[in-house]
Amino acid sequence: MPAWQRHITGSGVVVTVVDDGIDHKNTDLKGNYDPQASFDFNDHFDTLHDPIPNSSDKLNGHGTKCAGEVAMQANNSFCGVGIAFNARIGGIRILDGKVTDALEAAALSYNNNYIDIYTCCWGPNDNGMVFDGPRNLTTKALKEGAEKGRGGKGNIFIWASGNGGLANDHCGTDGYVNNIYTVAVGAVSNLGLSPFYSEACAAVMAVVPTGGSSAYSYSFLEDENSLRE
Repeated sequence: MPAWQRHITGSGVVVTVVDDGIDHKNTDLKGNYDPQASFDFNDHFDTLHDPIPNSSDKLNGHGTKCAGEVAMQANNSFCGVGIAFNARIGGIRILDGKVTDALEAAALSYNNNYIDIYTCCWGPNDNGMVFDGPRNLTTKALKEGAEKGRGGKGNIFIWASGNGGLANDHCGTDGYVNNIYTVAVGAVSNLGLSPFYSEACAAVMAVVPTGGSSAYSYSFLEDENSLRE
């Protein structure tokens, strides 16, 4: 709210969620939806390239939730409000199918003279055993975007630092998170503690409020359950 009081509301900023699509017909989003910042790379038969998620798979709602956190409309008497409720929001659908290096690169460079910020909440398996990251084309796309996107001002690539906390995963083994051209963002609970799913590493540049019990609370509950058994 202090930021909003200073009129920092996302006005003039274009954000694209690279994920499984966004339901731009949702009451919270339709007023801020930007088709110029959107594309469907999964459905090759859709001539409109509409990034609306596949309704037959109930798991395809993650991108819509992420878009809501960014740019839900204010004062629409429907639900919540986005942190940048005056931003324009788009969606690039790539995760509802096989993901390749070429597909990632195409998504992260799509209309990059128009889009300001690409936000991504995905990456390698969060099992604590996999070191993975962007391949050659995606690495080039990140570098080109950061250095030359937006007419030379550079695109901003936001990356979530991972959900593998319970598996003792380390976000430093995520090549997307620790890439020099991305901004890694972690999570903090309403109590100011690290949630149980959060991963720590030197790449994290900021944290944002989110839900979930802290790692301490979760381990305490596990200990309680083991005692009962």
